[in-house]
Parts: sequence; structure tokens; C-alpha cells
Amino acid sequence: MAQINPHINFNGNAEEAFRFYQSVFGGEFAQIMRFKDLTSEEFPVSENEANKIMHIALPIGNNVLMGNDVPESMGRVNENENRSKISVSAVNKEEADNLFNGLSAGGTVEYPMSDSPWGSYFGMFRDKYGIEWMIDFNSNKKE
Repeated sequence: MAQINPHINFNGNAEEAFRFYQSVFGGEFAQIMRFKDLTSEEFPVSENEANKIMHIALPIGNNVLMGNDVPESMGRVNENENRSKISVSAVNKEEADNLFNGLSAGGTVEYPMSDSPWGSYFGMFRDKYGIEWMIDFNSNKKE
């Protein structure tokens, strides 16, 4: 069965916020990836964005709280509006494709389902109701 996890966008203070969440919930980060970790000719990263959080994950019970800093090139997150995405961790590629295709129908695909630079099978979209979703399958994830 699919697992649903919250994903929060920040304006450059994701690490600060997640350290606070960690102080409240406890536990260890499952992953911290900075934009500089993905820099390449195809994905250049400016010096002022390099140390910002591209992905951070804090397991909480059977769930994972995830987040990132939004690159300045994408504009600032309006903190008075919903600035979160719903992240669904699928159990296999077939489920990921089915969820992506079903939920994105009538919506806007932001990142089609494909193998991501960070090693998972990933896609992102805004559904026809304006809700933002991320679908992910990681074949290396421990159950």
C-alpha cells in the first residue's frame, strides 16, 4: 500500500526548520542533500544556492517529514498560502505510474515520472484542484 508523507517548501531556512522539528520529534535525518550535491552542466547551481537544502527527510514513526528550499530562480514561496506538497512513496514503479497518471489527469505536470538524479523514480505535478503532489519509488528503500 502507498504511504503518504508531507513535504514542505521553504525560502532558504529548511535546515533551520528541520533542526527544530528534529529537536521536537527526535530521531536522525534519513537524508540531507544540498543543491551543490547535484551541480552539473545540466543543473548549474549558483554560489548563493549551493548550501541550501535540495532535500531533507526526517523519519517520524512510520512516516517521513520531508522538505526543501525553493531556489530563488523559482520565486519566493508565499508563506500566507499552502506551500506544501503531498509526497507519496509507492511500493513499486507500476504503483508510482498508476498514482501519477490517475492523480495528474486534468492537472499540470511539473516533472514527468522518470529516474531522478538522486536515484529514485520520481514525478511531480499539480492536480486539477491545485494540490501539489510528488510521487516517488525508491528501489533501495528499506521496508
